[in-house]
Amino acid sequence: MFIEYDTFCLRANALVLRIAELCQLAGRSPSEVTLLPVTKNHPAAAAEYAARYGLNAVGENRVQEAIDKIGLTPPALRWELIGHLQSNKAKLAATHFSRIQSVDSEKLLAALNRSAGELGKKLPVLLQINAGRDPAKFGVEPTEAPRLLEYALHQPHLQVDGLMTIAPLSDDADVARRTFANLRGIRDELAGRFGRPLAELSMGMSSDLAAAIAEGSTLVRVGTALYGPRE
Repeated sequence: MFIEYDTFCLRANALVLRIAELCQLAGRSPSEVTLLPVTKNHPAAAAEYAARYGLNAVGENRVQEAIDKIGLTPPALRWELIGHLQSNKAKLAATHFSRIQSVDSEKLLAALNRSAGELGKKLPVLLQINAGRDPAKFGVEPTEAPRLLEYALHQPHLQVDGLMTIAPLSDDADVARRTFANLRGIRDELAGRFGRPLAELSMGMSSDLAAAIAEGSTLVRVGTALYGPRE
C-alpha cells in the first residue's frame, strides 16, 4: 500500500529542514537548492502529493511511466526526465517533459532540437556528465563535456540550463563528494570558456544529499526519503 499524504508531509517537512541545515553548514541559502521529488515506480499519487504540498515539479526516469501519470495529476505540475533517454524517444520526451536532465550525446541533442522545433518550443536541458567516471553510469566523460556543450549551444530550440551527474554507488562518502566537486569544477570551467552561467547543478539524492549541497548542488533528486523504498 502506498503511503498516506500525511506521511508524505511529515517526510517532506523533515527533508526541507534537513536541506536548510545542510545549507547553513555550507554557508548557503536554502533558497539556492530546489527539491525535486522522484516518482519512479510509485503511483500517480506520488506526483499529486508533491503538487499538493506546493512543489512545482517532479522527476521521472522513464518516458512512458511519466506519460501514464501526467493525465492523473494537476496540469500545472512540471515533469523533468532524469533517466537515460534514447534518441528514438526524443519526440515523446520533448512533448511531455518540461526539461530533460539526462542529455549525453550529440545525437540526442539533435533529435531533441528537431522535436522541440516541430513543437514550436524551446526545450530546457541539462547535460549529463559522468563526473565520477563510473562505467556503470550514463553521461559523457568529463573530457568530452566542452565538445558536447558547444554542440548544444548551437541548437536553436534547446536551452542549456546546466549540468547533471549521478555519483557512483559507494560506502565511502568521499566518493560522492569528489564526484560533485568535480562536476562543479567542470561547470565553472565551461561557464568561463563559453560565457554561459550554466546555473543548474543537478546532483545529489537521498543517500548523498549532504555531500551534494556542500559542493554546490542547486537541485536534489529525492525519492526514497519522501516515498520510501521503490516496489
